[in-house]
Amino acid sequence: MHRAIRRLAAVLAMAATVLPAAAAHASSGFLGGVNIPGLNSASTPAQADREIADARQLHARLVRADFSWSALEPSGPGLDPRALAFTDRLVADAEAAHIKIVATVASTPCWASSAPAAVRAGCSSGHSDGAGSWPPSNDAAYAAVLTALAQRYGSRLAAIEVWNEPDQSNEQYFAGPEKAVKYARLLRAAYPAVKSVAPGITVLGGSLVGSNGNFLKALYAAGIKGFYDGLSVHYYNLTLGSLRSIRETQTANGDAKPLWLDEFGWTSCWPGRKTEQEQACVTSKTQALNLRNALREMSRAPYLAAATVYKLQDSRAESFGALNGSGRHKRSFNALSEAFDNPLGPFSAVTLRLRRRGSQIIASGSGPVGDFMQLEAFQRGKLRFRALFIQNRFNEYSVAIPPVLGTSGLRVRVYQYWTGPSRAATKSV
Repeated sequence: MHRAIRRLAAVLAMAATVLPAAAAHASSGFLGGVNIPGLNSASTPAQADREIADARQLHARLVRADFSWSALEPSGPGLDPRALAFTDRLVADAEAAHIKIVATVASTPCWASSAPAAVRAGCSSGHSDGAGSWPPSNDAAYAAVLTALAQRYGSRLAAIEVWNEPDQSNEQYFAGPEKAVKYARLLRAAYPAVKSVAPGITVLGGSLVGSNGNFLKALYAAGIKGFYDGLSVHYYNLTLGSLRSIRETQTANGDAKPLWLDEFGWTSCWPGRKTEQEQACVTSKTQALNLRNALREMSRAPYLAAATVYKLQDSRAESFGALNGSGRHKRSFNALSEAFDNPLGPFSAVTLRLRRRGSQIIASGSGPVGDFMQLEAFQRGKLRFRALFIQNRFNEYSVAIPPVLGTSGLRVRVYQYWTGPSRAATKSV
C-alpha cells in the first residue's frame, strides 16, 4: 500500500491537468452507460426489450452486455439460433434507442476449453462450468466467433471487449497458468480477425481489475501493443486514483490508447450488510451521490472514452443497481440520469472543519469519492505537515494535526488528488 501511495503521489501533476481539458473532452463524446445482464442460457427477446427500455429511460448512451461464447456456440462452431434471437433483439432495440453496445465475449464452451480433463469431465455449456473459466485451446476458434459477431452487427456495436478480467485472482474468468502470455495470444488472434471484416469496430483489450500496472506490464512484454483500440479496466476501489495509476503505466510504456472504464460502482447494502462482493456497503443516498460525482469528475479526463456503471438492476446477491430487484427506481437512477445528461455538471466540493481537541487541531469533513485526499498544514506560510489519506465509506474523514504545531496560527487545506489544489478547502485557526 505504501508503494501505491508513493506512485499516486508522484503523478499529482497529471491529476491537476484533468479539469482544464474538460471542454475539449466533452465535445469528443464521452460515453456514459450501464451494465446489463446480456446473453445466457435463459435469455429471451422479451428480456432484451426490458433492459434496453430501462437503459433508455436512464438516458444511457452505452450498455455493456455479456455475449457469452458458451451460449453462442454451445455445441461447436456456428452461432446458435436461440442465442441469436436474443442478441439480434438486443442490438436492434439498442439501435432504435440510439444506444451503443459493448459486447463482452468470454466463457469458453466445453468443446473449446483448455481445462484439464478432470475439469472438463461432465462439462455442460454455460459460464458456471469450471471448464468455461479456462481460455480456449485454440485461439482461432475464439477469433472466429468475434468475426461472426462483427460481420453480423458492424457499427451498431460500440466495441467488442476481448474476454473478462484475465487478471482476476479468483480465476472465475481466466483460469490456469501463464495468464498474461495466454491472454496476449488471444488478443493477438482476435484483433486482426475483427478488423479484417469490420475495421470501424473498436476492439478493447485488457479487461483489467488490477491498477498497480504489474499485469499490464506483463501483457506489454507478451506483445499486446498494436492489437487493441482501447484498454478496458474494471475499478471499484479508489476508482479515480486507479484510473490515474493505470494511465501512468500506459504512458511509461508508450501507450496512448484511451481507457474504457467498463465496470465501476457502489452497492447500497448498508445497513443490512457491511460488505458485498468484497466491496464496502453504503447507503442508497451515498450510492447515488458517488455515482453522480464520479461520472462528472471522470468525464473531464481526456484519456477516458467511456464509463459504464455496474449495474442496471439489483439481483438477489447484489445491490449495485440503479433499479431494485422489483424494477423500481432507486435514488441512484435519477442521479445517473442527471450525470448522463450533463456529464460536465457540478460535483461535491471538499469540506473542512477545524476544532481543538486538547493540545491539537482535528481536521474533519467530506469530499467526493474515488481518490486519495491530501491535507497540508502551514505555519507562517511554510508547509509543516502533510497527510495522505482515504475517506471512510461515507466519504468522511478526520485527521489529527500533530500537537507540536500547536492550536493557533495554522492554515490548513484539504483537496482530492483528482481535481488538485485548485479545488481545495482551506481554513485557518
